Amino acid sequence: MTQSSFIHRYLPGTDLTRHPLLLLHGTGGNEDDLIPIGEMIDPAASILSPRGKVLESGMPRFFRRLAEGVFDYPDVIARTHELADFVAEQTTTHGMKKPIAIGYSNGANIAAAMLYLRPEVLAGAVLIRAMPPLPTPPEYALNDRPVMILSGRTDPILPFDQARNLAEALREHGAAIDHRMLEAGHNMTRNDIDMARGFISGING
Repeated sequence: MTQSSFIHRYLPGTDLTRHPLLLLHGTGGNEDDLIPIGEMIDPAASILSPRGKVLESGMPRFFRRLAEGVFDYPDVIARTHELADFVAEQTTTHGMKKPIAIGYSNGANIAAAMLYLRPEVLAGAVLIRAMPPLPTPPEYALNDRPVMILSGRTDPILPFDQARNLAEALREHGAAIDHRMLEAGHNMTRNDIDMARGFISGING
């Protein structure tokens, strides 16, 4: 797999001791969408921002779904490994530390899938409006990997019990989970950004 396997943007940071940010957009987004968010969360960190390769009615996503909230699980697995290979290649190419994923909606779900299937690629994750990406998590060890999950109390797309199930699955496999309920719907808010900034600042020390 070549490094051009994903359309993406890479922005070198000013402090290479910090973990870079892997930005993963939601349905209909692209590699530019979350860059301003990433810069607000950690202005000194390097940024890697790929575009999802699956199109749904012309809108980029990271994996296929059969209906709202119903995922094509074989595609989730294949696309997760493809993305993880790309991230590992980019980490080596740019001499970066392992990145912290910041995913929104569909991007949060594939970040969760990376924690399930390829945990060695990530240093941690912030999952904004996420749900379990697979029905049965495989056997994996997260070894206190820090993961923040940010849910919206009035989210019409993602019921809270789905986010809670994801948090429990990751915690059972060793992740250090910080699950927050925000007064928000499905959209990302300034509170999400502020909480993510504080969480990532704590990881970087």
